[in-house]
Amino acid sequence: MPKSTAATSVVGATVSSLPLAEGPPSEGPPRHRWWILAVIGVAQLMVVLDSTIVNIALPSAQQDLGFSDGDRQWIVTAYALAFGSLLLLGGRIADLFGRKMTFLVGLVGFAGASAVGGAAGSFEMLVGARAVQGLFGALLAPAALSLLTTTFTDAKERAKAFGVYGAIAGAGGAIGLLLGGVLTEHLDWRWTLYVNIAFAAVAFAGGAVLLRRSTRDKTAKIDIPGAILVSAGLFCLVYGFSNAETHDWSSAATWGFLAAGAALLAAFTWWQTRSPHPLLPLRVLLDRNRGASFISVLLLGAGMFGVFLFLTYYLQQTLSYTPIETGLAFLPMIAALMIASTIATTVLVPRIGPKPIVPLGMGLAAAGMAWLTGLNLNSGYAADIMPPLVVAGLGLGLVMAPAMALATEGVRAEDAGVASAAVNTMQQVGGSLGTALLNTLSTSAVTNYLEGRNPKDPGVVAQAGLEGYSTAYWWSAAFFAVGLVVSAVLYRRGVPVAEPNGARVVHM
Repeated sequence: MPKSTAATSVVGATVSSLPLAEGPPSEGPPRHRWWILAVIGVAQLMVVLDSTIVNIALPSAQQDLGFSDGDRQWIVTAYALAFGSLLLLGGRIADLFGRKMTFLVGLVGFAGASAVGGAAGSFEMLVGARAVQGLFGALLAPAALSLLTTTFTDAKERAKAFGVYGAIAGAGGAIGLLLGGVLTEHLDWRWTLYVNIAFAAVAFAGGAVLLRRSTRDKTAKIDIPGAILVSAGLFCLVYGFSNAETHDWSSAATWGFLAAGAALLAAFTWWQTRSPHPLLPLRVLLDRNRGASFISVLLLGAGMFGVFLFLTYYLQQTLSYTPIETGLAFLPMIAALMIASTIATTVLVPRIGPKPIVPLGMGLAAAGMAWLTGLNLNSGYAADIMPPLVVAGLGLGLVMAPAMALATEGVRAEDAGVASAAVNTMQQVGGSLGTALLNTLSTSAVTNYLEGRNPKDPGVVAQAGLEGYSTAYWWSAAFFAVGLVVSAVLYRRGVPVAEPNGARVVHM
């Protein structure tokens, strides 16, 4: 086991001995690293947008395959369960068996499962294909992020790369809404799955040519008990939140799965302190900036659904936007997010550090969500919808890219995959929590509003919908407010600077 990180204070600076993640010491950075960034970006976009592109197609798929409203959520949940529960195992596989090979296998498997899902002739076939998508996504996502971490070792270049990556991660959901609308309206719902084949083919061709094959440590072993504990724990946690979305929070099954998940994850943490080959070395989590980043990504994932999910319903059901118009409505937010991500990682964080930037982003996101609570049945896009979307987009950008970069900064090269998987796991669990909690609160608000009113009156029903959306926006704002406090308290002061000897110096 490598020695644990030691920190010492030296004349107004804190020096951490943990080296920056890097490739083989005998080799310089890849000559085609910016093309590698493009390849990784395509793969990440495919994984991220898949979570929303299918949502747009669900009504058409349901009509075509004839499954019930109660079964509809399994199209989304099957993917989330496999993806969320296997991410840490996928990250460790990338570390032990090579990131390039894991990346390419993940692409081929994801594309194959997408092809099967697009050709599905039954509900069961579609659900199975979505689960297999999640399995290969759990290989692909951490391999992509760890490749980014080990490809860009220069501080300035790494900041730019993570600015692009963070923008893709944040905007992919909205791009999925737009692309899903276009494909569903002009082709067929099946093309929301078939389109992944094109993404995967481009990424595979680029990855096969450009990526370096890393040396495999043949003495390393996978922590099988740890893999079982964490996969089962995350499965129970994600399933518990998903169950709460379709049942009541008072359901014994919901709390049973959540309690089992918490117990299994506690057992996993205990086991990691004793395993000779830990699946998730605790040194990855114990750095203060990384811990703050993991929590920030968790809360960001939970709060973002207040934007994508409920605003989509509002635009389509209340204002009668088409799927394409709905996707276009999110474009200003995407632009703001990309600009903020780039500025945060290339200008702001390198100069003043993450402590003021991430809390500022959380505050802007909270303000944008609070602003959205004022929408009504006659709100206009330019005056009422676009301004809070832009504010929220700026906030998301200031959080997303810095948090993802700092969550993997300073990790040893052999831990890059599992650190990347931990980030994706936080985002997935946060998204599951947000979907379940916000949907339950929104539904309760609608039910409470309809009490004593005529549920057949279209005006009453429309107003009830607004009450549900407003409740979701307020709670989403609350997630971001908690993120503001947590990030302001946990992030270190100062700017991490890469020194020639590989140490990280934080100037105070």
